[in-house]
Amino acid sequence: MNKEQEEILKLKEEKNAVILAHNYQTAPIQEIADFLGDSLELCITASQIEDADLVVFCGVDFMAETAAILNPKKKILIPDPQAECPMAHMLPAEEVKNYKNKYPQAQVVLYVNTLAESKAEADILCTSANAVQVVESLDADQILFGPDMNLASYVQKRTDKEIIPIPEEGYCYVHKMFNIGDVTFSRENYPDAEVLVHPECDAEVQEIADHILSTGGMMRHVAGSDRKNFLIGTEVDMVTRLRRENPDKIIYPLLDEAICENMKLHNLQKVKESLQEEKFQVTVPPEIAVKARIAVERMLEVI
Repeated sequence: MNKEQEEILKLKEEKNAVILAHNYQTAPIQEIADFLGDSLELCITASQIEDADLVVFCGVDFMAETAAILNPKKKILIPDPQAECPMAHMLPAEEVKNYKNKYPQAQVVLYVNTLAESKAEADILCTSANAVQVVESLDADQILFGPDMNLASYVQKRTDKEIIPIPEEGYCYVHKMFNIGDVTFSRENYPDAEVLVHPECDAEVQEIADHILSTGGMMRHVAGSDRKNFLIGTEVDMVTRLRRENPDKIIYPLLDEAICENMKLHNLQKVKESLQEEKFQVTVPPEIAVKARIAVERMLEVI
């Protein structure tokens, strides 16, 4: 721990705060987090926070909004309010309403990677870890699914229900970086490595990978596998966590350039200032929060 990290830990104790961080945060932030996880794990953790007065969320906007939805009486802070998820902003609430009007018999399953206003229009939410399970839990044959078209495609291949992606071409810019050439080249250089990719990657990349997993799934797979070498097809700081928690294994990024610049807006200085000044509070209008919470809680009941 460096001096700044120690100062943050002291502040955290004084403020009775909890720090939640996504797997895509840098190593210094991962090291000071009370809980580190993927979207599903962070949702569950956010729903179980009881004693803390403050929650500092080192992730992108929709994650902090979800924490605020689940904890209306707590102060939720985000170190840098510019940390937005471009994919979440591809599906505003008005667009969801338009699709609902066009397909009145369909139920709406939205990826947790959506804005609160859009969550409020959903029947239920999902994450990359439980998307198929959530879709299969519904009695509708037609599902409006957004905003990631690659996750929608992944689900379509694993269900008999009709999956209608909304919008038609929603995507994560980081996972769109991966291509077949990256997998082929990496396999040539690391022939003993198992290739793990995220379901937000393009379908052709998923098809030639050894496993398609959420980041939480990657953690469990690497930890429990007899294999020693792995190529990881998601944001590069997932490799940071995997290496730290699996020192006996050799783990490579599938693409060094797969960096979420939005996640990287957070740093130790901003976390410290957020705690000191209790600034950049994330709030969700009550009328939106009530409806969105129902969709979140329905998801948590399924898993």
